[in-house]
Amino acid sequence: MNPLLLVVNAGSSSLKFGVYESDGNKMLDLTYSGQVTGIGSTTPRFRVGSLDRPGLVDRELDTHEVSSLDQAQALVSDWLAQNLRRDPDAVGHRIVHGGPNYHDSVLVTPAVLQELEGLASLAPLHQRNNLHPVHVIGQRRPLLPQVACFDTAFHRGHRDIVERFAIPERFFQRGVRRYGFHGLSYEYIAGHLKRHYPQVADGRVIVAHLGSGASACAMKAGLSVETTMGFTALDGLPMCTRPGRLDAGVVLWMMEQGMTHEDIQHVLYYESGLKGLSGLTDMRELLASDQPQAELALAYFAYRTAESIAGLCVALGGLDTLVFTAGIGENCPEIRARVCRHLEWLGLKLDGQANQRNASRISSGESAVSVLVVPTNEEWVIANKTLRVLTGA
Repeated sequence: MNPLLLVVNAGSSSLKFGVYESDGNKMLDLTYSGQVTGIGSTTPRFRVGSLDRPGLVDRELDTHEVSSLDQAQALVSDWLAQNLRRDPDAVGHRIVHGGPNYHDSVLVTPAVLQELEGLASLAPLHQRNNLHPVHVIGQRRPLLPQVACFDTAFHRGHRDIVERFAIPERFFQRGVRRYGFHGLSYEYIAGHLKRHYPQVADGRVIVAHLGSGASACAMKAGLSVETTMGFTALDGLPMCTRPGRLDAGVVLWMMEQGMTHEDIQHVLYYESGLKGLSGLTDMRELLASDQPQAELALAYFAYRTAESIAGLCVALGGLDTLVFTAGIGENCPEIRARVCRHLEWLGLKLDGQANQRNASRISSGESAVSVLVVPTNEEWVIANKTLRVLTGA
């Protein structure tokens, strides 16, 4: 019987899932994909689709129905129980932080779970939420194999000068290093380029993963050689509620003002980034606003993103291909145009019409740098990794 795999990606305000069927060697079909969004908000929604019925379920929910991740998971579990013809053979989870010890996906055991829980302070916005479904499924179905797939694993193997901070060795030995994140997304893009753009896949590629969380990754021959995120998911590009690159002295100053660890953590994870500059977090609202603070946030986001892309060129010795992905990268022509204007000195030229229609190639014929838009698919990567662990392939 073909393995049936469930993929779970649990965040702070959303729960995404996918159901895949395989012949044991190759992923065949996405049976269902869905998500619960707006968990704990006033506008929660439940959506499910399949290849032949993309709008199978699209339901607004009452706030009390999904005020917590527990309730969202119960909603999804009930729907799957009613609609799957049999139980899944394994569950794959997106886990943001794998620390220094995990270079690939692993079968979850009590020891693995304990170690991953110990990394929660390195990703407080994500890690506990990622692990929550692991606990629940483990309690209800203790014999069902669960696989942890890490956002950090794609970046393991970086050179010392890339991975290290210029602080005493004792901190490095305790795990303080640049890990990098969004690795599942970057791994998908690397594979997509190899399959669909083989002429550029082995070249000098920078991928800009621009969503509510944002980072960029320099890749050569499909492998990560440098990335903008570091020890935690706070570093690098500005994000919806996180600041990106920040002088550590700012944190010291906050402490001197009497702010507690919890106060500072809340500011950095929930009040900064685009929200800190403008009061808004939705890119569509920012683009529609005529307020000067909104323009400041947009200009800052584009400038810092381009600045980081330019810095990544050092790791590659130049740039052949720039790829935009994730929610903002895939769907916001204005942001792509703003970023690319800062990079015209590289010989990069956009095709304005192609960019406006979100075409797969948006650079002009005379551009020295190819610019692509590639939708990411982290769930597909998780499904493949889960299958490999399940079958030992």
